[in-house]
Amino acid sequence: MNTATSAGITILGLGPGDASLLTRQAWDWLCSISEVALRTRRHPVVADFPSSLKIVSFDELYDHSEESCEAVYEKIVEKVLELGQRSQGVTYAVPGQPFIAEATAPEIARRAREMGIPLRVIEGMSFLEPSFTALGMDPLPQTTLVDAMQLSTLHHPSFPPDAPALIAQVDSPSTASKIKLTLRAVYPDVYPVKLIHAAGTPQQVVEDLPLSEIDESEKIGALTSLYVPPLAEGTSLEAFQELIAHLRAPDGCPWDRKQTHETLRKHLLEETYETLEAMDQEDPAAMCEEFGDLLLQIVLNAQVGWEKDEFTMADILKGIYDKIVRRHPHVFGDVEVDGVSGVLQNWEKLKAKERKDNGTAETKGLLDGVPRVFPALAQSHEYQDRAARVGFDWKDVEGVYAKVEEELAEVRSAPDEAARGREVGDLLFSVVNLARWLHVDAEAVLRETNVRFRTRFAHIEDEARRRGLTPADLSLEEMDRLWEEAKEEEE
Repeated sequence: MNTATSAGITILGLGPGDASLLTRQAWDWLCSISEVALRTRRHPVVADFPSSLKIVSFDELYDHSEESCEAVYEKIVEKVLELGQRSQGVTYAVPGQPFIAEATAPEIARRAREMGIPLRVIEGMSFLEPSFTALGMDPLPQTTLVDAMQLSTLHHPSFPPDAPALIAQVDSPSTASKIKLTLRAVYPDVYPVKLIHAAGTPQQVVEDLPLSEIDESEKIGALTSLYVPPLAEGTSLEAFQELIAHLRAPDGCPWDRKQTHETLRKHLLEETYETLEAMDQEDPAAMCEEFGDLLLQIVLNAQVGWEKDEFTMADILKGIYDKIVRRHPHVFGDVEVDGVSGVLQNWEKLKAKERKDNGTAETKGLLDGVPRVFPALAQSHEYQDRAARVGFDWKDVEGVYAKVEEELAEVRSAPDEAARGREVGDLLFSVVNLARWLHVDAEAVLRETNVRFRTRFAHIEDEARRRGLTPADLSLEEMDRLWEEAKEEEE
């Protein structure tokens, strides 16, 4: 063929694997050229190439390199760009469709345009068409296309679980095993999924199996994909946001439409305390329900914020995402810290830098970030914790014990009611500090003590009622005996 038509770079899609699925344009082009460069020879259609066609492949870069896939792809891109500058140009062929699940072709096309190298793209059928034919389903309205290699590096799936997902390039049992671990963060082990092997070829097979067994399939290979059906409706944050937006819409709920940040404040506080109670009781079912109620308050406020043009849920998520990454350079960067204490000290340094960058370093102190509406015990604990991070703390717990004893003595010697009030406050503050030193959450353990008191006193009331009496009718000795009975029952 003449160089006028072949100069530059031609990117050609080889289709899913069966030669009969090559496009007419692709076949005619392959018959008209003398040489083709393949990202990989490991594609079924290569066996049906014209016999006169010289084949060059980049498989040796995969087979003899310990570099990452990204580094190998970069070398392929650079080589194709180099070949494309020859007078005869180059035809670079890839499996499937050049711009679907293909890392090299889009980058070659981008750089070729920047470099002024003539570019031609010859379409190919992707693996998607035969995959959805094999599944007997339409990918619309919201099937998510996911890369297996990327998913295998995550700790949590990157797509909403109430939408179906097609996970491409599950090329080995090892990759399948890593994907399984990621998916188990959302899906149960017995969840039914489908492995699609060699879609669009005579060897096509669809396997129905539970998620827990996907890495045991003997058919997994370079042309394997995994289909994950959607979980039940309403299992994604996006679906929940739509639900709340509907409640706030003109055809929604009159009560929800009336809510503002101010009116929702008390509900947020109530749900927070109910959540804490469920956590104190170590009741998983109650925690699950209460976390949902708490999330409702957050999403409702996010919807109100969007309607008032203040912020969106995306703003909320992006803000906390960036903050977590920024404050964990020992996880997401190259900072080294020494244990938990090192993490907390570095945390305060980062927060101080943020205050400086925000122009609030001179007006906002270390303790200003502690909410004034915190319960007193929790507020005391947090004040002391933050001060300790910058070195304002006792050298050892013995100093804390001594301080508690000192404050108790001052309560006893206080000359009047006002002084006693101050000294009792100091005593409580010192006891919270002792709890902190003993790695005890003062607020939480006091709530637990309150629960025990309520339970034991309820036993006294029940016994009194059983006798036709009230607690006031019982002597102190009788109440003490019933109190001890309640303690024994707990044990």
